[in-house]
Amino acid sequence: MLLDGGLLGLHQEVVVLQPRRIAARMLARRVASERGTACGDEVGYVVRFESQVSGRTRIRYVTEGILLREILQSPTLPGIAAIVFDEFHERHFHGDITLARALRIQNESRPDLQLLVMSATLDGPKIAEFLGNCPRITSEGRTFPVSIRHEPPKERVKGELWDHIARTYSDFRQTTAEPIGDTLIFLPGTYEIRKTIEALRQSKATRDVEILPLHGELNPRDQDAAVAPSPRPKIVVATNVAETSLTIDGVTLVIDSGLARLADFDARRGINTLTVQKISRASADQRAGRAGRTASGTCIRLWSETDHAARASQTTPEIHRMDLSEALLTLAASGIEDLDGFAWFERPDDNGLRRGRTLLENLGALDPAGQLTELGRQMARLPVTPRYARVLLEAARLGCSDAVSEIVALTQGKSLWARRGQVPETFIEPGDVSDFQPLLRALHRARACRFQPQACDADGIHAGSAREIDRLCTLLQRLGPGQDGATLTGPLLAHCLLTGFPDQVAKRLNRSNRACALTGGRRGQMGADSIVTAADLFLTLEITEVEGKEVNVLLNLNTAITREELETADPEAINKASTADWDPRERRVLALSSIRYRDLILESKPASEPPTAQAAAILAREVLSGALILNGWNTDVEQWIARLNTLAAALPEYGFPTFGDEEKLAVLEQLCLGSFSYKQIKDLPVMEELRSFLPRHLASLVDQLAPVRLDLPSGKKGRIRYETGQRPVLSAQLQHLYDYPGTPALAGGRIPLKVEILAPNQRPVQITEDLAAFWNTSYAAVKKDLRGRYPKHEWR
Repeated sequence: MLLDGGLLGLHQEVVVLQPRRIAARMLARRVASERGTACGDEVGYVVRFESQVSGRTRIRYVTEGILLREILQSPTLPGIAAIVFDEFHERHFHGDITLARALRIQNESRPDLQLLVMSATLDGPKIAEFLGNCPRITSEGRTFPVSIRHEPPKERVKGELWDHIARTYSDFRQTTAEPIGDTLIFLPGTYEIRKTIEALRQSKATRDVEILPLHGELNPRDQDAAVAPSPRPKIVVATNVAETSLTIDGVTLVIDSGLARLADFDARRGINTLTVQKISRASADQRAGRAGRTASGTCIRLWSETDHAARASQTTPEIHRMDLSEALLTLAASGIEDLDGFAWFERPDDNGLRRGRTLLENLGALDPAGQLTELGRQMARLPVTPRYARVLLEAARLGCSDAVSEIVALTQGKSLWARRGQVPETFIEPGDVSDFQPLLRALHRARACRFQPQACDADGIHAGSAREIDRLCTLLQRLGPGQDGATLTGPLLAHCLLTGFPDQVAKRLNRSNRACALTGGRRGQMGADSIVTAADLFLTLEITEVEGKEVNVLLNLNTAITREELETADPEAINKASTADWDPRERRVLALSSIRYRDLILESKPASEPPTAQAAAILAREVLSGALILNGWNTDVEQWIARLNTLAAALPEYGFPTFGDEEKLAVLEQLCLGSFSYKQIKDLPVMEELRSFLPRHLASLVDQLAPVRLDLPSGKKGRIRYETGQRPVLSAQLQHLYDYPGTPALAGGRIPLKVEILAPNQRPVQITEDLAAFWNTSYAAVKKDLRGRYPKHEWR
């Protein structure tokens, strides 16, 4: 439309942003084919380390980070007439920031720049308002009906997810008379994909079917094969890369696990997390729609309708769950001096902004006033995160940038090893002090054999990953300033890495396992494939919380470091003090004379009795973390806190304080004052101390305005359940709610209640926010269902 309608200037192009490389590449090829040209001619794409464009290209598909870096290099985007933000509902933070920057460019210097935001599940009014109340276009498109079925695993049938999927597919084939088309199965990750393919291939129902994987780690050839037409029915087993953008013609059946493996950043602990989470209802709708693109189809959801109704409506945007340091550095480098006043599409959490800014200040990218430094300007030019950019600049200063560029390249993207987590013994040598040493040897081996797949595979190396790492290495070496020539020794490597990761030093707790303590009071385990097992102290570049049979914080990409090297590299971070610390074995606070790096104890010796206030603070911290359980900190206490917070939110004029973790800690410290051990505090009266936190008149008002029970017309009392930030819930048997006028509320109607309606067996049958509407709508069906089972109860 933009191109054919003559809306582009001479030598200008349309840039289409895609959230994933696979989508950018495949969509460019498809649009080029539909327009009768070769990809790279009129239509092309640019993704990391791969591009097909030419001087004739007018429509260019790119990933979000590509355009953001182009804005850094050319702030007015003179060669671009229009930017299309496709699949914007995915809300990657690069997309959010690029949209805000593009809008600013349009407002300040390029009023002719055209912006188009697209998605099948878009919050249209909100986007339109952000874009200055721009016009909205709605297109139903050509879709076919999709039948939704919910088939969760039966409770009596135990087994793995992939076995349930194989049974579900087989049952569908047996019960469907219609000729089956292609099938798309959604799973959270590559491990589940591999196990599901194995289970499917053992089923008789798949003898005449081709089974293919589809995920971001496949090489482009295998990705193309998964979406290409096939002469026989096929099953594509995919991650959420197939959720949007990509169309696999012929799909009439979708089997959806309802799960996705999402990367988050826990700002409080400063660690990345990689956990399997339930997808949102919007994502479920996107997945179901894949079955109705070319014909009517079926979507089988492997979870219940009740589960579906309780899921989030949309996936939480990355801007609210990722480390913001890279985004803030990019904004500062592109001329946004007032980061606090930046016009975000959705403003991130203040804590996330503060932590991102603090990290940039610690790295030297921002000065204390929040202004970009020259060092920060150099860091922003490098196509890596701020931490790694700082490492590269320190390596350039010390004359070892070529070798460190290789190491940084190894940390980006896919694993070099063909079998993830398995380091071939061939590349490990006695005396190795870093996990990067085997990786470097393997990279050099791959180069020597020109990245030939057979030769690499024989050595346990992923040829495609090695080639991509080598390309990034070449780019970093080209961009890196300074002279090279210094030999990269273990201490020199540790020094360079420490400049970017000063807060990620770890200490082995004992030799019997891989448990470690880290700076910031964190705990973790050295990764199973780490070779740095002889070191007591090490620097870890990858801290990830991984969910498996249990949740573990794993430390990978480790490099040994000595106390002397720490003192040389960062002498101000070494401190000696007489402090108190918690002894988990004795379950008491002990006084210690210690030497620390930041807050990480490097060496400690027993000292005299700890100060009373310090002991109380340590005991309180252990209680708040859940390590110690107080008998008096029970449901009544938690409900009292929730009641207080409900009143603080609903009735601000009364002056009720909000009660969060800081307030809990203050109460606990007061409670523990004068105690040194768990034995002394476990039976202390918590509620008494908690109520004394408030002035006496406010404490009594909590009972009056937020009672735990409510009088009902039947003469009974209904129990009220409170939760901070949520509407309180009145729980009562249906018969006791007869004759209740309107919908229950507290504080003279200021705090409306949800009503949890119970059957005579005291189990919930419905939750409503409008009791009057319940009697007029759902009551008849509920009555019909329950009356036969409970004939002796009153039914009106």
